[in-house]
Amino acid sequence: MILGSVEMQKDKKLVIYAVLFLIASLYFALLLRFDFNIPPEYMIFLKLSIIPVVIITLIMNKIFNLYDRIWKYASVEELFSIVYSVSLANLIFIIYSYLINYKFLENRFYRFPYTVHIIFWILSVLALGGIRFVYRVSEDRNKGEYKNRREKRLLIVGAGDASAMLIREIKKHKNFNYDIIGLIDDDRAKKKKLINGIKVLGGRDEIQRICKDKSIEEIIIAMPSADIKTKRKIINICKTTKCKLKTLPGIYEMIDGNVNMSKIRDVNIEDLLGREEVKLNNENINKYIKGKVILVTGGGGSIGSELCRQIARFGPGMLLIFDIYENNVYDVEMELNYKYPKLNKKIIIGSIRDVNRLEDIFQKYRPQVVFHAAAHKHVPLMENNPAEAVKNNIIGTYNVLKCCDKFKVGRFVQISTDKAVNPTSVMGATKRFCEIMVQAFDEDSETEYVAVRFGNVLGSNGSVIPLFKKQIAHGGPVTVTHPEINRFFMTIPEAAQLVIQAGAIARGGEIFVLDMGKPVKIVDLAKDLITLSGYEPGVDIKIKYTGLRPGEKLYEEPLMNEVALTSTEHDKIFVEKPNRIDMNFVEKSIEDFGKVVNGDREQVIKLIEEKVPTYKRKKYQKDE
Repeated sequence: MILGSVEMQKDKKLVIYAVLFLIASLYFALLLRFDFNIPPEYMIFLKLSIIPVVIITLIMNKIFNLYDRIWKYASVEELFSIVYSVSLANLIFIIYSYLINYKFLENRFYRFPYTVHIIFWILSVLALGGIRFVYRVSEDRNKGEYKNRREKRLLIVGAGDASAMLIREIKKHKNFNYDIIGLIDDDRAKKKKLINGIKVLGGRDEIQRICKDKSIEEIIIAMPSADIKTKRKIINICKTTKCKLKTLPGIYEMIDGNVNMSKIRDVNIEDLLGREEVKLNNENINKYIKGKVILVTGGGGSIGSELCRQIARFGPGMLLIFDIYENNVYDVEMELNYKYPKLNKKIIIGSIRDVNRLEDIFQKYRPQVVFHAAAHKHVPLMENNPAEAVKNNIIGTYNVLKCCDKFKVGRFVQISTDKAVNPTSVMGATKRFCEIMVQAFDEDSETEYVAVRFGNVLGSNGSVIPLFKKQIAHGGPVTVTHPEINRFFMTIPEAAQLVIQAGAIARGGEIFVLDMGKPVKIVDLAKDLITLSGYEPGVDIKIKYTGLRPGEKLYEEPLMNEVALTSTEHDKIFVEKPNRIDMNFVEKSIEDFGKVVNGDREQVIKLIEEKVPTYKRKKYQKDE
């Protein structure tokens, strides 16, 4: 309210100044036309014309919204509005002068020469524009409080359209508190050229030198259209400078194409790993998602919630979000309410262990596609609690598979893991048995059952990224189990998108394997996170090696050793040939698991070893 009243006061002042300057402009136009010796008859007409000129001009100014603008943001558009307003006002004044004073009064002296109107037009534009220019300058000077704060020395990488817009934004808003030192661009033709007053200092190979010589504190990477590899190379150079790193998102993320400071974010580990954007076949996905009833189990988890976000984009008839944890699923509901207000969805609280609850849901809603993401997936915790892993991952999954068959679900998609390949952990072994069940059910059922196997997901619940961030926030140390341990990584959106795409090309019985790219050493991941947080690894934040955890491998494998992969229509999705699994084996196994889950730990693990031949627990685990 206070700000509004201040602006109203300034608008009133602008009107008063406009009246005074218009009168002065008309008078000076006559002085200049008649060499500072105005004939008396024209002085009479000047007095008769002042009020009409002022009224006509003020009306035109109002029509062109010259008193409704915030002039500290004035640009070329506002200048054109002034020109249009003054031009139209002058034209009306000429017509007024001709008709009223020449035709009706029949007095040729009661009409200004056209040169007076031309001079008056020039002076009016200068006067009205000048008022606003002075106002803007005074506003900038009034922001002296920001100048008292030390400005951060900023280097911008990229000298294109995005950088130009960014520079204008920073210069316009002094509260951003940046001193833009220069620009970086590999185009030699741009070197030493100016963009909005900022010089291009050199290419990427000079970033380190420039940061040192110019005492740069922060770097913004403004290259939204650059490919992933280029960005990753530049980020790797920048992170050696110890400057704070920020970036603009990729152009595909900026729907409107506008660049402003609100879109600037910190460089994160996803940028550093540089995963390519997933290209989806929307036509195929629409065929089995659009207008269908879709059930996502574990819909409140990291993968499950992202599946819900991605599915919502394709317009399902109804989205059923099933989870045992009400807080997680509530957050997903609120987000979807905001992003997709017209989405028909149901939030269902329950456990996949409860077969009666599952049957009630399937009976009531009749899902046509099921994405099964509910699972216990924390490796060390499941080593110590194997019975719970069996109850949830094996028996719970069996319950969902059984319901899909009983209620004629069209397609079932199991979320699996690379830890199911030659598993050394209870969690991995239980997920491998889920894959076995999927292939067995596909043999006996009209439902198309498939599994999608991928590696670690950046930022997901239970991943190392959140743990490392917490450890860094507490000053370290960052704990890594082994200096040589590595993992395949992908982003949560990428994983969810590829799961949905794999579901679109499924024919039943397949185990789809996602292209995880190159493996990443966990210690390198830790060092990068420390660096991106503004610290020096080993100096500010220590790295501590703790030894391999129970069930943990040094290296993950994307597929079974004895099975060859074949390509699919999508370049990031491969498939194992379906194996024939006897359904009787599955039914007998479920019966056996049901008998031991309330027994001791060793009994459960021995049965897992029996049912999953590829499971090889490490020797030191047997006595734990």
